[in-house]
Amino acid sequence: MAFLLTEGRIMKIGIDISQIVHEGTGVSRYVRELVRSLLAMDTKNEYVLFGSSLRKRESLHAFFRTLGTNARIRLVVIPLPPTLLDFLWNVLHILPIEFFIGKVDIFWSSDWTQPPLLRARGITTIHDVSFLRYPESFSENIVSVQKRRLRHAIRECQTILCDSLATKDDVSSFFSLAQDRLQVIYPGITTV
Repeated sequence: MAFLLTEGRIMKIGIDISQIVHEGTGVSRYVRELVRSLLAMDTKNEYVLFGSSLRKRESLHAFFRTLGTNARIRLVVIPLPPTLLDFLWNVLHILPIEFFIGKVDIFWSSDWTQPPLLRARGITTIHDVSFLRYPESFSENIVSVQKRRLRHAIRECQTILCDSLATKDDVSSFFSLAQDRLQVIYPGITTV
């Protein structure tokens, strides 16, 4: 993740942490550990952690408290259910993230819930595209929804991180993207 640490000036980086409310899932763990690792590595930049949940807002606040007191980090939680945010961002594709969190230089989207971006550079992580590789294993609705979500993420994000070389190859084979937009960053392993 050197691309976040090489800029000369202090950057403001937004990260969607909404997925952490889904305890026990791979994406939840990925987002938690991503945030913790970035904050441990990067002592210069500022972070705005964004979360949306109607019923599980306390999970977002509880995670934020585990990060300790740090003036470089702030939390913005909005009381909207994920289905409404999915509709606003992935169907209508309205209300830029800056409307909720203010100006940021980079916004890292989570699990393909992709907001429109005004000026921020977009980054997302694609864990796999199994719904494209094996569509017969999924309902038509899931394939349709995931295609729509991914279409917005690919259009909005300049950098797409892939969990593995296999995922990068899959993304390359399904979409015509410049190879410099795709980077492989393997997820780390927690010792807990």
